[in-house]
Amino acid sequence: MTGAEAPVLVHTIGRAAHLTLNRPRALNALNHAMVRLIDEALTEWERDPTVKTVVVTGAGERGLCAGGDIRAVHDDARDGDGTASAEFWRDEYRLNARIARCPKPYVAIMDGIVMGGGVGISAHGSVRVVTERSRIAMPETGIGFVPDVGGTYLLSRAPGELGTHLALTGAQIGAGDALLCGLADHYVPSAAVPDLVADLPALPVEDVLARHGRPAPDGELAAQREWIDSCYAADTVEEIIARLLDHGSPEAKATADTLLTRSPTALKVTLASIRRARRLDSLEAVLDQEYRVSCAALTTLDLVEGVRAQIIDKDRTPRWTPATLAEVSDTDVERFFAPLGERELGLADAVGG
Repeated sequence: MTGAEAPVLVHTIGRAAHLTLNRPRALNALNHAMVRLIDEALTEWERDPTVKTVVVTGAGERGLCAGGDIRAVHDDARDGDGTASAEFWRDEYRLNARIARCPKPYVAIMDGIVMGGGVGISAHGSVRVVTERSRIAMPETGIGFVPDVGGTYLLSRAPGELGTHLALTGAQIGAGDALLCGLADHYVPSAAVPDLVADLPALPVEDVLARHGRPAPDGELAAQREWIDSCYAADTVEEIIARLLDHGSPEAKATADTLLTRSPTALKVTLASIRRARRLDSLEAVLDQEYRVSCAALTTLDLVEGVRAQIIDKDRTPRWTPATLAEVSDTDVERFFAPLGERELGLADAVGG
């Protein structure tokens, strides 16, 4: 494999160390090899006094990263024993925590599509830059899965019930809403991103941001807070949908219709995950919880079926099991949070959280 063919391009210019996710045909979807390469680079750069800033970008024109390599997870869940996926998540979630604790400015260029695992390698950074092209989402409930990579930590801390809305629906948001929800810090027009990146090797991050940052365009969610906060404050998914249908606004009705297409099990586990994440005091503790949930999801029919319908066959008609919310019991949900014993991720214990 030549340098240009590597799935992550690693180089240093001046004071800036660069990571470029380099699978543009797969929209830079993260696989296990990429996670290991990023982790190795961060290990080296954290010890290198000449490196002052880490910069993360995506190759190609479409975006930073469309998420994890969910097709590989599908194949492992369908044909294997889930070990490969569990090991991938173990290393990926450890990397998410490492990014959040990076001792040097970690500048994530969240231009274009940033979803799932792409959020994990960007939104935990200390400097998160969005553009007018940014499309950010945690779309897991649409494939029978649950937001992970620290996504439930981030969304549980968004204002009001905005994070619950985004977690359950998987809705995509732009720059203004990403700033509102705490998923980004700075807005830079996409045309200025090359100049921003070119300035980082020679200048402090704060000077570069002052030079290129601009006021973000307005988002959409602020104007919808009334119905989002009131409807999603309900205790159950069934009651959330009932409130959305009763609210009267077309946006609330459309949201209810969207939720009714999602995996019933994934919706209930996602709501429980967000509510529990609010009570946990560190990203590491939430990642430990997400690891339990993800490993449990490997044993369900919905993850395999959801990926088949949305990504492999693309018929967009998943057949969920169970098919209705009423059939998903509290016991079914609780199973996703069961301790893993020796297989625990153990991040919170490692940091004393």
